[in-house]
Amino acid sequence: VQLQASGGGLVQAGDSLRLSCVVSGGSFSSNGMGWFRQAPGKEREFVAAISRRGDSTDLADSVKGRFTISRDNAKNTVRLQMNSLKPEDTAVYYCARSAGGFYSAIESGYAYWGQGTQVTVSS
Repeated sequence: VQLQASGGGLVQAGDSLRLSCVVSGGSFSSNGMGWFRQAPGKEREFVAAISRRGDSTDLADSVKGRFTISRDNAKNTVRLQMNSLKPEDTAVYYCARSAGGFYSAIESGYAYWGQGTQVTVSS
């Protein structure tokens, strides 16, 4: 199983970005998916997760109302739409595939991780 994240970049505060993560190998629709991020000098933290069918999501309080997670099972892709970006959103963003059909806000619930994509938000 491989996860390839893309879509990061350098933007200004208030701008939007859409991250994508394409998963190859395994059965994409059988697993929940999540996004995590790690800012410099900080531990990795949960951002968003989505159920295997895409009918249920969970978002960190810090991004609720600004970020949306979605998935396209036909394209083996999970996306993170990020609006109204803030400098504190600056981090490396990682997509991850859960170890089972569930989704979780806990890192240990994920078995596979992408390589990360850098998001930098300037003030």
